[in-house]
Amino acid sequence: MSDIMLEVKNLKKYFPVRGSKGRFVHAVDDISFTIEKGKTLGLVGESGCGKSSCARSVIRIYDPDSGTIALDGIDITKMSQKELLPYRKKVQMIFQDPYSSLNARMTVRDIIAEPLVAHNICKTKEEKNELVFEMLYAVGLSTEHANRYAHEFSGGQRQRIGIARALILKPGLIICDEPISALDVSIQAQIVNMLTEFQRQLGLSYLFIAHDLSMVRYVSDDVGVMYLGRIVELCESEEIYKNPLHPYTVGLLASIPVPDPILRKSQEESSMKGDLPSPIDLPSGCRFHTRCPHVIDICKEVEPSLVEVSPGHQVSCHLYHKY
Repeated sequence: MSDIMLEVKNLKKYFPVRGSKGRFVHAVDDISFTIEKGKTLGLVGESGCGKSSCARSVIRIYDPDSGTIALDGIDITKMSQKELLPYRKKVQMIFQDPYSSLNARMTVRDIIAEPLVAHNICKTKEEKNELVFEMLYAVGLSTEHANRYAHEFSGGQRQRIGIARALILKPGLIICDEPISALDVSIQAQIVNMLTEFQRQLGLSYLFIAHDLSMVRYVSDDVGVMYLGRIVELCESEEIYKNPLHPYTVGLLASIPVPDPILRKSQEESSMKGDLPSPIDLPSGCRFHTRCPHVIDICKEVEPSLVEVSPGHQVSCHLYHKY
């Protein structure tokens, strides 16, 4: 049996621009990564860099334009929705907004049980209720909550319901699309600790998408940094914080607030300038060259490939290419 839960190779997903023939939003543009069983890959980057589009392509909410997605050794890229159904039990998703991801017309019991119904798992109503109550208890809720509706719960409680729905099929991989960004800071730690405990107990793999770099460091084994649809740096979590190589990664880390004014001043010197370019009209050459403090001539002409510069540490930057 392979130790790889998810293997993504050369994944692309473009969206046509309405009313403009031949123009596309380059949401996900030729990215590759793997997630081992029981491990977490954190995917970070600014809003609009393609993290959520990547997640939705992996789970086949979006159909990829090219590339391959192998789930537990099975290529699911070209499967029809009917063929894909048995494999959906292996991968589930926790969405960003707990206020819009739950059906307001369904009770909590029906929301959590919906995957069981879709996959025809339970033969009796009693068996279905038993599994639902078990999951409610596991996420810190009670059976008394089963007959209530989503609007009767706080944001943190709603996200717990979303987690219960994702876990009830006992998947191997869970995609967490910024699952704590809409929650109060006091609740975020509770949700992350819960996810970490479930991973320890069940051997789950996570694709954890976030923009909070300090939280990603806490939950992830490996980290991929995305910029304008591409992964620009990929390595172990501790390595990327101790030895960031790509100027964009350095800029992201410099954006983390620190209380030390002296350290803050040095961070400001490394911070990024300017705004994120349009994902429709991409800059020539390296996509980051319009904001990079270390830009050289080749950056404006040639897009760098992702290369391994040290064991397990890949970066897409001309500063580290050997010519």
